[in-house]
Amino acid sequence: MQILIFLFLLLTYMLSLTGNLIILLLILVDSHLKTAMYFFLQNFSFLEISFTSACIPRFLYSISTGDRAITYNACACQLFFTYMFAVTEFFLLAAMSFDRYVAICKPLHYVTIMNHRVCRRIVFCCWMATLLIISPPFSFGLALEFCDSNVIDHFVCDVNPLLKIACSETRFIEQMTLAGSVLIFILTLVCVVLSYVCIFVYIKPSAKDEMTINKGVTILTTSISPMLNPFIYTLRNKQVKQAFNDLVQRIISLSKN
Repeated sequence: MQILIFLFLLLTYMLSLTGNLIILLLILVDSHLKTAMYFFLQNFSFLEISFTSACIPRFLYSISTGDRAITYNACACQLFFTYMFAVTEFFLLAAMSFDRYVAICKPLHYVTIMNHRVCRRIVFCCWMATLLIISPPFSFGLALEFCDSNVIDHFVCDVNPLLKIACSETRFIEQMTLAGSVLIFILTLVCVVLSYVCIFVYIKPSAKDEMTINKGVTILTTSISPMLNPFIYTLRNKQVKQAFNDLVQRIISLSKN
């Protein structure tokens, strides 16, 4: 089983590394890919490489050598960088949704609004927001004492397994971690949802086009949906299946008689 896991992780890691490195190289050498969208994609590919490299190689090393020990400093570094790259990805995705909004809703002003200076500032703000959110709980986590067990029930250094083996009081850190997670989720989700709402409002069809769309939707709701409903809601039911089989058996027996 460990051999299969090792091969699977090695393959996915190499594919991820190769794909993201190709994206980075293409954006660097091709002059046509110097727009804001590709600048964000370049940073996203870098974060993907960094995130996977922060945890997967160490796990592959542990499987291949059988050495599952990790020092305290290495564990702390892995925890910090893994969360930093992952959270920064969330903020960058929110920034990319804003870039998509500007490209669709303000195409004539896109180059002016999303210039290189603005893009660099947005990426810088993504990194700074991540550091501001993860630094307080991480700094408190460094003060934890581990006197009961040194066995982490995970293949990477993660927050919850470390808190479970800590002898110190962890309630405050758990609350800070939860609050930070909720804050990250709400901030990024609101940005993405607002951008899509603005795009939907901008591309709302005219009255004539809206009637054409309504006709298509009516066809789907009056033909396709009634056709699928028996399969979705009824024929998947065990009792209905049994009744259907009994009916088929009766028909077969009657035809034989």
